[in-house]
Amino acid sequence: MTTMTLTAERSDLLESLGVARFFLRNTARGLTDEQARLRPTASELTLGGLIKHVSDIEHGWARFVTEGPAAVAPPGSEDGYAEWANGFKMLEGETLSGLLQRYEEIAAQTDDLVRTCDLDASHELPPAPWFTPGARRSARRAFTHIIAETAQHAGHADIIRESIDGQKSMG
Repeated sequence: MTTMTLTAERSDLLESLGVARFFLRNTARGLTDEQARLRPTASELTLGGLIKHVSDIEHGWARFVTEGPAAVAPPGSEDGYAEWANGFKMLEGETLSGLLQRYEEIAAQTDDLVRTCDLDASHELPPAPWFTPGARRSARRAFTHIIAETAQHAGHADIIRESIDGQKSMG
């Protein structure tokens, strides 16, 4: 990849990513691993699981920008779907600090990609029930998807955090 100028558009993408990530990470401040595994709402989601999921989604869409459609293709087997489902869970042996560290590393890689890639470069999306057949996504659109996904799950995480101990991270 070649180095690109940090344009206003790239600065806006980086700022939006940073804000959404802050709100998600902020929901976990001061929690123990046990609290990060709690399911205090009707949802199956946990704070640790959400952080892990958002990390996986960001990593996948960043790989889509550099590698193409296989990076966001649905799992091809029952085992693949089981592994995908584990991406929503904080498994035994995983720690909140480890998940946050991985998220930070993925975020840094994505930020470097935002600074350097051709935002107009695009790939066809893989076959999946949730993608329109033959649709393409640009790098720009992949980054806005990461922003939207992160912001949506930061809201989920805020509700879970408030249910755990009354703390609000977004208001």
